[in-house]
Amino acid sequence: MTKNITNFKKILVPLDGSKYSERALSRACEVQKAFDSKIILLYVVEKSFPINLLDRKEYLEMLQKFGERTLKKANEMVLKKGITPKTLLKKGNIVTEIEKVAKNEKCDLIIVGNKGLGAVTRLLLGSVSNKLAQTSSCSLMIVK
Repeated sequence: MTKNITNFKKILVPLDGSKYSERALSRACEVQKAFDSKIILLYVVEKSFPINLLDRKEYLEMLQKFGERTLKKANEMVLKKGITPKTLLKKGNIVTEIEKVAKNEKCDLIIVGNKGLGAVTRLLLGSVSNKLAQTSSCSLMIVK
């Protein structure tokens, strides 16, 4: 009797610019090679992040520019490995947007880093990987 092995046709890699999301991207490239998968790179601009230092518009513009740079860097890294990814930049709640993209793109696997950019962000937003582990509609790989 043989077991069915899941074929990961589409892999979603949410990025935040941290070394942990870079590790997740490296792992996604390994999985992509094993399954000849499509890779989708995603950066979500968190719109509800509370901040008083800058006005909201300026803050969101900074996040969007950071997201664009993060996606560009990740895209270049993946292209060097012979993989052509799809890149998406979304605005909204990070976990909600990741889940929407995973469903809309019919992803079989989400690969995410276990930590993000900093302790303050985790305290305010909660752990994205932890929330995804509770709510994801597809398989989830958390990379340390």
